[in-house]
Amino acid sequence: MYKTGHYGAALLLYAPVGFLLLSVDPAFAVLGGVGTVALARLPDYDLRVPFIEHRGVTHTILFVLLTAAVLAVAGFAFADAFGTDSARTAGLGIVVATVAVGSHLLADALTPAGVPLLWPVSGKRFSVDFVTASNPIANYGLLALGIGVTATVGYLAGQV
Repeated sequence: MYKTGHYGAALLLYAPVGFLLLSVDPAFAVLGGVGTVALARLPDYDLRVPFIEHRGVTHTILFVLLTAAVLAVAGFAFADAFGTDSARTAGLGIVVATVAVGSHLLADALTPAGVPLLWPVSGKRFSVDFVTASNPIANYGLLALGIGVTATVGYLAGQV
């Protein structure tokens, strides 16, 4: 998928998490949403790194776990500087990484090229071969769906 599709997929997958967080801590809910969208394209930075294959190691569950660990440690380490609870901030880091990178992998799994989710255990690529990555209807459709669901969740959370 292209960036619009990845942003939409991130919003779509974050929406239920954001809904739950809105009832606990609205500031964390917004921060989590912004962080999720900001990191939605992180796996595609493999395009800018020499000797790393596109849709290789950065498109795996291992990369999701590594990113979650890095954001958890960062959240724990910097929580005091922001006046937040260390454990909650580390937890938010885990959620943001999992949703952001996970949504990217799911969106790319819709394409014929798929993703090697289980690398290094298996090199098998997972794909549902639904749309091409460059399909503008799929990319903008995901973006519209993500925005729509996020707006709906925001509205519903305000009604609770």
